[in-house]
Amino acid sequence: MIHFDPSNNKPKYQQLIDSIIDAIDSGEFERGKQLPSINVVANEFNMARMTVTKAYDELRERGLITSHHGKGFYVASTDTRSNLHVFILMDALTPYKEILLESILAHLGEGVTHSLFFHYHNIQVFENLINNNLGKFNHYIILPHFNISVSKIISKIPKDKLLILDIDVKEFSSDYAILYQNFEKNIYNGLLSCLEKIQKYEALNLVLSQKSFQYTPKGIIKGFTKFCEEHSIAHDIIPDLEAEYDLKENQAYIVFREIDLIKMINWASKKQWQFGKHLGVLSYDDTPLKEIISEGISVISNNFSLMGKRAAEMILNKEKGRFSNDFYFEDRNSL
Repeated sequence: MIHFDPSNNKPKYQQLIDSIIDAIDSGEFERGKQLPSINVVANEFNMARMTVTKAYDELRERGLITSHHGKGFYVASTDTRSNLHVFILMDALTPYKEILLESILAHLGEGVTHSLFFHYHNIQVFENLINNNLGKFNHYIILPHFNISVSKIISKIPKDKLLILDIDVKEFSSDYAILYQNFEKNIYNGLLSCLEKIQKYEALNLVLSQKSFQYTPKGIIKGFTKFCEEHSIAHDIIPDLEAEYDLKENQAYIVFREIDLIKMINWASKKQWQFGKHLGVLSYDDTPLKEIISEGISVISNNFSLMGKRAAEMILNKEKGRFSNDFYFEDRNSL
Protein backbone atom coordinates (compact mmCIF):
# COMPACT_ATOMS: atom_id res chain seq x y z
CA MET A 1 0.00 0.00 0.00
CA ILE A 2 2.92 2.35 0.65
CA HIS A 3 5.14 2.82 -2.37
CA PHE A 4 8.60 4.36 -2.66
CA ASP A 5 10.72 4.97 -5.78
CA PRO A 6 14.43 5.40 -4.93
CA SER A 7 15.09 6.81 -8.43
CA ASN A 8 12.62 9.67 -7.88
CA ASN A 9 14.26 13.02 -7.11
CA LYS A 10 11.40 14.00 -4.80
CA PRO A 11 12.46 13.92 -1.10
CA LYS A 12 11.85 10.56 0.59
CA TYR A 13 9.56 11.93 3.28
CA GLN A 14 7.44 13.72 0.65
CA GLN A 15 7.14 10.50 -1.36
CA LEU A 16 5.96 8.77 1.82
CA ILE A 17 3.37 11.49 2.49
CA ASP A 18 2.12 11.37 -1.11
CA SER A 19 1.92 7.56 -1.04
CA ILE A 20 -0.18 7.51 2.14
CA ILE A 21 -2.47 10.26 0.83
CA ASP A 22 -2.90 8.34 -2.44
CA ALA A 23 -3.78 5.22 -0.43
CA ILE A 24 -6.35 7.21 1.56
CA ASP A 25 -7.85 8.70 -1.61
CA SER A 26 -8.05 5.28 -3.29
CA GLY A 27 -9.77 3.72 -0.29
CA GLU A 28 -6.91 1.37 0.59
CA PHE A 29 -6.42 3.22 3.88
CA GLU A 30 -9.86 3.68 5.41
CA ARG A 31 -10.60 5.73 8.49
CA GLY A 32 -9.37 3.83 11.56
CA LYS A 33 -6.87 1.80 9.54
CA GLN A 34 -3.58 1.26 11.36
CA LEU A 35 -0.47 2.39 9.51
CA PRO A 36 2.81 0.47 9.51
CA SER A 37 5.03 1.54 12.40
CA ILE A 38 7.91 3.96 11.89
CA ASN A 39 10.41 1.12 12.32
CA VAL A 40 8.63 -1.12 9.80
CA VAL A 41 8.56 1.61 7.13
CA ALA A 42 12.16 2.61 7.82
CA ASN A 43 13.39 -0.97 7.51
CA GLU A 44 11.27 -1.87 4.47
CA PHE A 45 12.35 1.14 2.40
CA ASN A 46 15.83 1.65 3.86
CA MET A 47 14.92 5.06 5.26
CA ALA A 48 16.16 6.84 8.36
CA ARG A 49 13.64 6.76 11.21
CA MET A 50 13.80 10.57 11.26
CA THR A 51 12.57 10.66 7.64
CA VAL A 52 9.54 8.51 8.43
CA THR A 53 8.87 10.47 11.62
CA LYS A 54 8.91 13.74 9.65
CA ALA A 55 6.34 12.37 7.19
CA TYR A 56 4.07 11.04 9.93
CA ASP A 57 4.33 14.31 11.87
CA GLU A 58 3.20 16.32 8.86
CA LEU A 59 0.29 13.98 8.20
CA ARG A 60 -0.67 14.35 11.87
CA GLU A 61 -0.46 18.17 11.61
CA ARG A 62 -2.87 17.99 8.68
CA GLY A 63 -5.28 15.93 10.74
CA LEU A 64 -5.07 12.93 8.42
CA ILE A 65 -3.54 10.52 10.93
CA THR A 66 -3.49 10.27 14.71
CA SER A 67 -1.29 8.40 17.15
CA HIS A 68 -2.23 6.36 20.20
CA HIS A 69 0.52 5.94 22.76
CA GLY A 70 1.88 2.41 22.66
CA LYS A 71 -0.48 1.37 19.87
CA GLY A 72 0.80 3.20 16.76
CA PHE A 73 -0.64 5.44 14.05
CA TYR A 74 -4.13 5.34 12.57
CA VAL A 75 -5.99 7.11 9.74
CA ALA A 76 -8.02 9.88 11.39
CA SER A 77 -9.61 11.45 8.31
CA THR A 78 -10.10 10.52 4.67
CA ASP A 79 -10.84 14.12 3.62
CA THR A 80 -7.36 14.90 2.28
CA ARG A 81 -8.25 18.19 0.61
CA SER A 82 -10.18 19.90 3.41
CA ASN A 83 -7.16 19.63 5.68
CA LEU A 84 -5.17 22.02 3.50
CA HIS A 85 -4.66 25.37 5.27
CA VAL A 86 -2.85 27.96 3.14
CA PHE A 87 -0.89 31.07 4.18
CA ILE A 88 -0.99 33.79 1.49
CA LEU A 89 1.34 36.80 1.77
CA MET A 90 0.77 39.57 -0.81
CA ASP A 91 2.16 43.08 -1.11
CA ALA A 92 -1.24 44.81 -1.33
CA LEU A 93 -4.74 43.95 -2.51
CA THR A 94 -4.88 45.78 -5.85
CA PRO A 95 -7.73 45.07 -8.29
CA TYR A 96 -5.66 42.62 -10.34
CA LYS A 97 -4.40 40.88 -7.19
CA GLU A 98 -8.06 40.31 -6.32
CA ILE A 99 -8.43 38.49 -9.64
CA LEU A 100 -5.37 36.40 -8.78
CA LEU A 101 -6.61 35.60 -5.27
CA GLU A 102 -10.10 34.66 -6.42
CA SER A 103 -8.65 32.36 -9.07
CA ILE A 104 -6.33 30.63 -6.58
CA LEU A 105 -9.12 29.97 -4.10
CA ALA A 106 -11.60 28.86 -6.77
CA HIS A 107 -9.17 26.29 -8.18
CA LEU A 108 -7.98 25.02 -4.79
CA GLY A 109 -11.56 23.88 -4.32
CA GLU A 110 -14.01 23.65 -1.47
CA GLY A 111 -12.82 22.85 2.02
CA VAL A 112 -9.40 24.49 1.66
CA THR A 113 -8.95 27.26 4.22
CA HIS A 114 -6.61 30.22 3.93
CA SER A 115 -5.32 33.26 5.81
CA LEU A 116 -4.37 36.39 3.86
CA PHE A 117 -1.66 38.86 4.93
CA PHE A 118 -0.05 41.98 3.39
CA HIS A 119 3.50 43.32 3.72
CA TYR A 120 3.13 46.62 1.77
CA HIS A 121 6.78 46.39 0.63
CA ASN A 122 8.00 46.70 4.22
CA ILE A 123 10.71 44.09 4.58
CA GLN A 124 10.44 43.99 8.39
CA VAL A 125 6.71 43.35 8.20
CA PHE A 126 7.41 40.70 5.55
CA GLU A 127 9.93 38.90 7.75
CA ASN A 128 7.80 39.14 10.90
CA LEU A 129 4.73 37.70 9.18
CA ILE A 130 6.72 34.72 7.91
CA ASN A 131 8.50 34.13 11.24
CA ASN A 132 5.28 34.37 13.23
CA ASN A 133 3.46 31.86 11.05
CA LEU A 134 6.07 29.15 10.52
CA GLY A 135 4.66 25.71 11.23
CA LYS A 136 1.06 26.92 11.39
CA PHE A 137 0.06 26.14 7.79
CA ASN A 138 0.28 23.25 5.32
CA HIS A 139 1.29 25.53 2.47
CA TYR A 140 2.67 29.04 1.97
CA ILE A 141 2.11 31.29 -1.05
CA ILE A 142 4.58 34.17 -1.00
CA LEU A 143 4.61 37.21 -3.31
CA PRO A 144 8.06 38.73 -2.55
CA HIS A 145 7.67 42.14 -4.19
CA PHE A 146 11.03 43.67 -3.34
CA ASN A 147 13.94 44.86 -5.46
CA ILE A 148 16.37 43.36 -2.96
CA SER A 149 16.97 39.70 -2.17
CA VAL A 150 14.66 38.15 0.41
CA SER A 151 15.74 34.57 -0.23
CA LYS A 152 17.18 34.12 3.29
CA ILE A 153 13.83 35.05 4.82
CA ILE A 154 11.80 32.84 2.49
CA SER A 155 14.17 29.89 2.90
CA LYS A 156 12.90 29.50 6.48
CA ILE A 157 9.78 27.92 4.94
CA PRO A 158 10.23 24.23 3.98
CA LYS A 159 10.49 24.10 0.19
CA ASP A 160 7.87 21.34 -0.06
CA LYS A 161 5.32 23.70 1.55
CA LEU A 162 6.27 26.80 -0.46
CA LEU A 163 5.03 28.42 -3.67
CA ILE A 164 6.78 31.62 -4.76
CA LEU A 165 4.35 33.60 -6.88
CA ASP A 166 4.61 36.52 -9.31
CA ILE A 167 8.33 37.25 -8.66
CA ASP A 168 11.26 35.05 -9.65
CA VAL A 169 13.65 34.49 -6.74
CA LYS A 170 16.74 33.59 -8.76
CA GLU A 171 18.72 32.33 -5.75
CA PHE A 172 16.43 29.29 -5.57
CA SER A 173 16.93 26.24 -7.77
CA SER A 174 14.29 24.41 -9.78
CA ASP A 175 13.46 22.10 -6.88
CA TYR A 176 11.38 24.99 -5.53
CA ALA A 177 7.91 25.85 -6.84
CA ILE A 178 8.13 29.24 -8.61
CA LEU A 179 5.50 30.78 -10.89
CA TYR A 180 6.50 34.26 -11.99
CA GLN A 181 6.08 37.14 -14.40
CA ASN A 182 8.95 37.84 -16.80
CA PHE A 183 8.54 41.60 -16.48
CA GLU A 184 11.35 42.62 -18.83
CA LYS A 185 10.27 40.28 -21.63
CA ASN A 186 6.56 40.97 -21.19
CA ILE A 187 6.72 44.76 -21.38
CA TYR A 188 9.19 44.62 -24.27
CA ASN A 189 7.03 42.25 -26.31
CA GLY A 190 3.85 44.06 -25.30
CA LEU A 191 5.24 47.39 -26.54
CA LEU A 192 6.47 45.68 -29.69
CA SER A 193 2.88 44.59 -30.35
CA CYS A 194 1.78 48.22 -30.55
CA LEU A 195 4.97 49.76 -32.00
CA GLU A 196 3.17 51.34 -34.95
CA LYS A 197 0.70 53.12 -32.67
CA ILE A 198 3.42 54.29 -30.28
CA GLN A 199 5.35 55.79 -33.19
CA LYS A 200 2.46 58.23 -33.77
CA TYR A 201 3.55 60.12 -30.64
CA GLU A 202 6.51 62.36 -29.94
CA ALA A 203 7.54 60.45 -26.81
CA LEU A 204 6.65 57.51 -24.58
CA ASN A 205 6.59 58.06 -20.80
CA LEU A 206 6.64 55.47 -18.01
CA VAL A 207 4.76 56.77 -14.96
CA LEU A 208 6.02 55.37 -11.66
CA SER A 209 4.06 56.05 -8.49
CA GLN A 210 6.76 56.31 -5.84
CA LYS A 211 4.45 57.80 -3.21
CA SER A 212 2.17 54.76 -3.05
CA PHE A 213 2.36 51.04 -2.36
CA GLN A 214 2.91 50.43 -6.07
CA TYR A 215 5.87 48.13 -6.66
CA THR A 216 7.81 48.53 -9.89
CA PRO A 217 10.12 45.62 -10.72
CA LYS A 218 13.49 46.51 -12.21
CA GLY A 219 12.59 44.35 -15.21
CA ILE A 220 9.81 46.78 -16.16
CA ILE A 221 12.22 49.71 -16.36
CA LYS A 222 14.86 47.61 -18.15
CA GLY A 223 12.41 46.27 -20.74
CA PHE A 224 10.87 49.74 -21.31
CA THR A 225 14.28 51.38 -21.77
CA LYS A 226 15.54 48.61 -24.05
CA PHE A 227 12.46 48.87 -26.27
CA CYS A 228 12.67 52.65 -26.61
CA GLU A 229 16.40 52.67 -27.32
CA GLU A 230 16.24 49.86 -29.88
CA HIS A 231 13.39 51.56 -31.76
CA SER A 232 14.69 55.15 -31.42
CA ILE A 233 11.69 56.33 -29.41
CA ALA A 234 12.09 59.41 -27.22
CA HIS A 235 11.24 58.37 -23.69
CA ASP A 236 11.18 59.43 -20.07
CA ILE A 237 10.45 57.99 -16.63
CA ILE A 238 8.08 60.20 -14.61
CA PRO A 239 8.07 59.74 -10.79
CA ASP A 240 4.45 60.85 -10.32
CA LEU A 241 1.60 62.65 -12.03
CA GLU A 242 1.01 65.67 -9.80
CA ALA A 243 -1.25 67.95 -11.85
CA GLU A 244 -2.86 68.26 -15.25
CA TYR A 245 0.01 70.36 -16.63
CA ASP A 246 2.18 67.24 -16.37
CA LEU A 247 0.30 65.80 -19.35
CA LYS A 248 1.79 66.67 -22.72
CA GLU A 249 -0.21 66.61 -25.93
CA ASN A 250 0.96 64.16 -28.59
CA GLN A 251 2.79 61.99 -26.07
CA ALA A 252 1.99 58.49 -24.84
CA TYR A 253 1.98 57.26 -21.22
CA ILE A 254 2.28 53.89 -19.51
CA VAL A 255 0.52 53.89 -16.13
CA PHE A 256 0.21 51.31 -13.35
CA ARG A 257 -2.28 52.64 -10.81
CA GLU A 258 -5.95 53.04 -11.59
CA ILE A 259 -5.94 56.34 -9.68
CA ASP A 260 -3.36 57.68 -12.16
CA LEU A 261 -5.56 56.49 -15.00
CA ILE A 262 -8.58 58.28 -13.52
CA LYS A 263 -6.50 61.47 -13.14
CA MET A 264 -5.50 61.31 -16.80
CA ILE A 265 -9.09 60.78 -17.91
CA ASN A 266 -10.20 63.78 -15.85
CA TRP A 267 -7.42 66.06 -17.03
CA ALA A 268 -7.78 65.04 -20.68
CA SER A 269 -11.50 65.72 -20.49
CA LYS A 270 -10.85 69.25 -19.21
CA LYS A 271 -8.47 69.87 -22.10
CA GLN A 272 -10.88 68.20 -24.54
CA TRP A 273 -8.15 65.76 -25.51
CA GLN A 274 -9.12 62.36 -26.83
CA PHE A 275 -7.19 59.18 -25.98
CA GLY A 276 -5.74 57.64 -29.13
CA LYS A 277 -5.72 60.99 -30.90
CA HIS A 278 -4.29 63.78 -28.76
CA LEU A 279 -2.40 61.51 -26.36
CA GLY A 280 -1.89 57.81 -25.88
CA VAL A 281 -2.47 55.73 -22.75
CA LEU A 282 -1.30 52.18 -22.10
CA SER A 283 -2.02 50.58 -18.73
CA TYR A 284 -0.04 47.77 -17.12
CA ASP A 285 -2.19 44.90 -15.82
CA ASP A 286 -5.79 44.48 -16.85
CA THR A 287 -8.95 44.85 -14.76
CA PRO A 288 -12.63 44.80 -15.77
CA LEU A 289 -12.75 48.60 -15.31
CA LYS A 290 -10.22 49.12 -18.10
CA GLU A 291 -12.46 47.36 -20.58
CA ILE A 292 -15.16 50.02 -20.31
CA ILE A 293 -13.77 53.38 -19.17
CA SER A 294 -13.00 55.90 -21.92
CA GLU A 295 -14.18 53.42 -24.53
CA GLY A 296 -11.49 50.96 -23.45
CA ILE A 297 -7.90 51.27 -22.21
CA SER A 298 -5.18 49.29 -24.00
CA VAL A 299 -3.23 47.03 -21.64
CA ILE A 300 -0.14 44.88 -21.27
CA SER A 301 -1.10 42.36 -18.63
CA ASN A 302 -0.09 39.26 -16.82
CA ASN A 303 -2.84 36.66 -17.12
CA PHE A 304 -3.84 36.64 -13.44
CA SER A 305 -6.72 34.20 -13.84
CA LEU A 306 -4.37 31.68 -15.45
CA MET A 307 -1.69 32.35 -12.82
CA GLY A 308 -4.19 31.59 -10.05
CA LYS A 309 -5.26 28.36 -11.76
CA ARG A 310 -1.64 27.25 -12.26
CA ALA A 311 -0.73 28.17 -8.68
CA ALA A 312 -3.56 26.01 -7.31
CA GLU A 313 -2.56 23.11 -9.57
CA MET A 314 1.06 23.34 -8.46
CA ILE A 315 -0.01 23.17 -4.81
CA LEU A 316 -2.48 20.32 -5.24
CA ASN A 317 -0.12 18.33 -7.48
CA LYS A 318 2.99 19.18 -5.41
CA GLU A 319 4.63 20.39 -8.62
CA LYS A 320 8.14 21.85 -8.48
CA GLY A 321 10.02 23.94 -11.03
CA ARG A 322 10.42 27.49 -12.34
CA PHE A 323 7.66 28.60 -14.71
CA SER A 324 6.94 31.89 -16.47
CA ASN A 325 3.25 32.79 -16.60
CA ASP A 326 1.57 33.98 -19.81
CA PHE A 327 0.94 37.65 -20.58
CA TYR A 328 -1.18 39.37 -23.22
CA PHE A 329 -1.53 42.70 -25.02
CA GLU A 330 -5.10 43.95 -25.47
CA ASP A 331 -5.45 46.69 -28.07
CA ARG A 332 -8.42 48.89 -27.25
CA ASN A 333 -9.01 52.57 -28.09
CA SER A 334 -6.52 54.51 -25.99
CA LEU A 335 -3.41 54.38 -28.22
